[in-house]
Amino acid sequence: MLYPKEDHMERKLMFVCRHCEHNEGAEHSCVYKHVVSIASREVAAGGKDLPNDPTFPRQPKECPKCHHEEAVFSQSRSKNRDATMKLFYSCCNPDCGHRWTE
Repeated sequence: MLYPKEDHMERKLMFVCRHCEHNEGAEHSCVYKHVVSIASREVAAGGKDLPNDPTFPRQPKECPKCHHEEAVFSQSRSKNRDATMKLFYSCCNPDCGHRWTE
């Protein structure tokens, strides 16, 4: 296995083996790249399984599509100061799964 190491004399990145003398130059100077993808809870947890998720609170709210009396909800997670709080609802009827906002 090759590990990153800096060649101080030539000021370049090398990959070296810790058990033998093998080394090779790196094609790029990047050793590790961490990509953070930001997805809201509503988008990431969307779908028909949302009403079965025990982490979402339930509320007696009538579905506008099937008139079922229970829905799970979550709040928008916008960090913008000007954004108003928005509630995202999902019908608990397994045959419906309708989603709406207020």
